Amino acid sequence: MTTIYAARKILTMNPARPEASHVAVRDGRILGVGTLDELAGWGPYTLDTRFAHQVLMPGLVEGHSHLGAGPIWRHVYCGWFDARDPAGRLWPGLKSLEAVVQALSTAAGAGDGPVVGWGFDPIYFGDRRCTRADLDRVSATRLVGIMHASGHIVNANSAALEKAGFLRAGVDHPGIPLGADGLPDGELRGPQAQAPVLGHLGLDRAFLEGDEAGIRDFARLCVRAGVTTATDLAANLRDEAVDTLLRVTAGDDYPLRIVSLLRLGTFTASQAVERAVALRGRSSRQLRLGGIKAHADGSIQGFTARMRWPGYYNGAPQGLWYTAPETLRELYRLSLAQGVLVHTHTNGDEATEMALDCLQAALADSPARDHRFTLQHCQLADAAQFRRMKSLGMGVNLFANHHFYWGDEHYAVTVGPERAERMNACRTALDTGLPMAIHSDAPITPIAPLFTAWCAVNRLTASGRVLGAAERITVAEALRAITIGAAASLKLDGEIGSIECGKWADFCVLEDDPSTVEPAALKDVRVWGTVQQGRVFAAG
Repeated sequence: MTTIYAARKILTMNPARPEASHVAVRDGRILGVGTLDELAGWGPYTLDTRFAHQVLMPGLVEGHSHLGAGPIWRHVYCGWFDARDPAGRLWPGLKSLEAVVQALSTAAGAGDGPVVGWGFDPIYFGDRRCTRADLDRVSATRLVGIMHASGHIVNANSAALEKAGFLRAGVDHPGIPLGADGLPDGELRGPQAQAPVLGHLGLDRAFLEGDEAGIRDFARLCVRAGVTTATDLAANLRDEAVDTLLRVTAGDDYPLRIVSLLRLGTFTASQAVERAVALRGRSSRQLRLGGIKAHADGSIQGFTARMRWPGYYNGAPQGLWYTAPETLRELYRLSLAQGVLVHTHTNGDEATEMALDCLQAALADSPARDHRFTLQHCQLADAAQFRRMKSLGMGVNLFANHHFYWGDEHYAVTVGPERAERMNACRTALDTGLPMAIHSDAPITPIAPLFTAWCAVNRLTASGRVLGAAERITVAEALRAITIGAAASLKLDGEIGSIECGKWADFCVLEDDPSTVEPAALKDVRVWGTVQQGRVFAAG
């Protein structure tokens, strides 16, 4: 049976027919877009007017997020900014280390087991860093840990350090700074340093991949944000986790398509490619598998990103390599040969340069067309690096939310005024002709593509500073980046990202028209809910 939806306006992202008033849906797909008279030519239909006063646009595509954004809310939110949980409750930001310790202490009094916080960001507290002594105040006997907002650093108390075998003299690791007593001070930087503690805290990859409740909580966040397709961009994808994802996402009540990329992690390059090829055969309509995510470095605000000369503005030491160049080069070569999509996390410009060098070498050995290898974050890339990306056939997914959440700190502390103003250079990327998306990296920042679009259009920091006016893009360009642009980065633009005949009937339903509001109001456009494969889901 055909259903024709009437709307106040339909923004299609299809240049051949950019706006319409009606869309016809059959069997979960778009039959056609146009006027009612045009669509009536497809035969008998039911006219559905529930969206007659709303605006439809393609279902928003979150090209860089993590499924852990759902289950992480079972722990204590310790972020600086206010944030909403999957149920819609607003949690106020914590504005001091003392407030963070108090929140964790309150949680400690409400139950047994490890006490875990997340979203912590000491860059807002000046030179004051959290130490194991601070977390020992929460509990001297129970395990206490707190994940930084970047996800690249965790703080642990003495009990947690001892459990992981770290509370001893003689520890010598670049990601484990020592205190005045010669023992680890409690801050663990990078995956190698964090891993022994995360499992004991219940923050390991198995938890972050989500059980059924976590997978559903992630979808609740997405529906409220107008998202119909979202990534889990770095998962272990164990067989049992894939089984759970396939079962949950196949339900008629599940409103989201998940694109899950295998985390390179401890795999060798050949093992990762072999596993990705095997997973590709398990893909379904609602769960897409077969890609790989690699990490070149850490985070800028956590001072673990790899920076070219002259390094960090405040003189902080050089960051960490997460993947050796020879491993990344081999991963690229094998993936190109097998048609496996690879997305690579690069924050610092030295990490971006390394990834470009590796792909250039790999393409010489395994030439490939339309590979769509994408650099994720890629925050400090300059114009020359963007030109190299284009020459190599790469795309980029820029972390536009950083302007608001960390822009002031980047300007004053991490990279300095000049480089801060070119960070996440959307204008340069588009003018270079690069395929471009923008993202939230949820739970690092909240999943909200219209807010991300606002960040790219306005480039305002939390204090109201315009951070690089020359790199602003238009509203139309930003809306494309969170729809067809993100879809193209996932090689799904033939199925989603625009409202046109043959694609999945995925719509974001809006109370306001993002194409006519003032650019400053783009983040305030209200989301009614979504339509996903023809099924209607109101935001809860």
